[in-house]
Amino acid sequence: MDRVLKVHPKDNLLVALTDLFKGEIIIYENEKITLLDDVKAKHKFLTTDLNIGEELLMYGVLVGKAQIDLKAGNIINTNNVRHAANPFEVGERKLAWDRPDVSKWKNTTFNGFHRADGSVGTANYWLVIPMVFCENRNLEVLQEALVTPLGYGRKKAYQNQALKLIDLYKSGADKNSILNADIFIEEQPEKSKRLFPNVDGIKFLNHDGGCGGTRDDAQALCALLAGYITNPNCAGATVLSLGCQNAQVPILEEEIKKRDANFSKPLYILDQQKVGTEADLLALAIKQTFAGLMEANQQERKPAPLSNITIGLECGGSDGFSGISANPAIGYTSDLLVALGGKVILAEFPELCGVEQNISDRCVTIEEANRFSSLMKTYAAKAVAAGSGFDMNPSPGNIKDGLITDAIKSAGAAKKGGTSPVVAILDYPEMVTKPGLNLLCTPGNDVESTTAEVGSGANVVLFTTGLGTPTGNPITPVIKIASNTTLFNKMSDIMDVNTGTIIDDGETIYEAGERILDYVIKVASGEIEVSAVRHGQDDFIPWKRG
Repeated sequence: MDRVLKVHPKDNLLVALTDLFKGEIIIYENEKITLLDDVKAKHKFLTTDLNIGEELLMYGVLVGKAQIDLKAGNIINTNNVRHAANPFEVGERKLAWDRPDVSKWKNTTFNGFHRADGSVGTANYWLVIPMVFCENRNLEVLQEALVTPLGYGRKKAYQNQALKLIDLYKSGADKNSILNADIFIEEQPEKSKRLFPNVDGIKFLNHDGGCGGTRDDAQALCALLAGYITNPNCAGATVLSLGCQNAQVPILEEEIKKRDANFSKPLYILDQQKVGTEADLLALAIKQTFAGLMEANQQERKPAPLSNITIGLECGGSDGFSGISANPAIGYTSDLLVALGGKVILAEFPELCGVEQNISDRCVTIEEANRFSSLMKTYAAKAVAAGSGFDMNPSPGNIKDGLITDAIKSAGAAKKGGTSPVVAILDYPEMVTKPGLNLLCTPGNDVESTTAEVGSGANVVLFTTGLGTPTGNPITPVIKIASNTTLFNKMSDIMDVNTGTIIDDGETIYEAGERILDYVIKVASGEIEVSAVRHGQDDFIPWKRG
């Protein structure tokens, strides 16, 4: 195993692949560097001396400037470097890319749910949606009424652990006995008792919006909800409206038509102020949802070309290995799917800070490049006006694990998008329509961004992480990809794929990317249940742009 890595020939930083110690002599490309500091794995150290104000390069781009005079062998940290990124402008188109050989998958299909609009779902869910937070309690009542009786209830392993403690307490156990008790109960797989075997579940999109905010927030919420209803993984929906909220039903219906002019999925809309009593509303909602489930259950998985897969690309809890293992691996998966005619969504605009020129140059038209420039600059200005900025993007966990500046984090995060041309720039929460790599303006928060990608049409999400996160989505399988083997083993219950093999075992980015595509096909066919689905991780957070 190599001990250090230079990501790009222009870089003046090396990445430590294992813990290194002060005084060690590192030999790299025939140069000897004596370490002046301890350098933990994932962190970076200089290969050259730098004076205050001089530039640090990684991934071949500017990622920071020295705050003090530094020597070769010094570790970089938040005390001695500061964020810096090159400006960008709309220039000439640079659309050439190394299209990968996809002959291996030429005749490969996945088994999905075919919809009337020509899209294909990787899952088959029924949605229950509130137009406003006032209806959240009614959603909870419906969830209690429908989920367990229809066979979608979760196993009660943790409830049984609490019952064990209750028995111990009743038998006279003291505090220390309780704390030291072995209450682990191994879950036994149960045969599915679903009444509707072709329906993967009923999902409830609780949120705190719909009224009380700006009218723009209400419009955006309706568009997002329309995106979920028209997502190919949705079989149909029950919508609960109070009646007087800002997020009016006609706005939702208009947004649905924008996405599917001939929309024909079963859709039941109930207005509480028109129906009357809560009891009448809930009885009607239960009957209509049950009828919708009967119709949804008639859908069966059938073969579909891989071009019907739309992948959302996401990262969260990133570490110093994310940008050299997991992110470039799914970047190659992205290139493979684009070459196969599929759609890919790259989001999180704050995490493109410093690589804007490359993204702009890859936009297929000047118009798309101009839109990207406008969205990025407007977003950046609003962040500053709110007392923040893209330079404040790295979290404490990011920094602790080697992502010292936003530009370092962004340069690694952008690797998720591969190398193909950018076919469209979308503003939240627009729908993806063009095959190829699409950019979607979202915040850097991973849950809000994942929520947005699914609202724009993603029927699979690839989510890389170096620190670990349980994030999922109500209707789209979120495949959790570990950047390092330690994480994959430590949090094995919420991880799906390990790319630490790139760091540890010499697996290439290309081999890992192909392996991930094969995994995606199995997930899309319903052959593999990913950890986020297994744990019922149904994260849904709309973006309040203001």
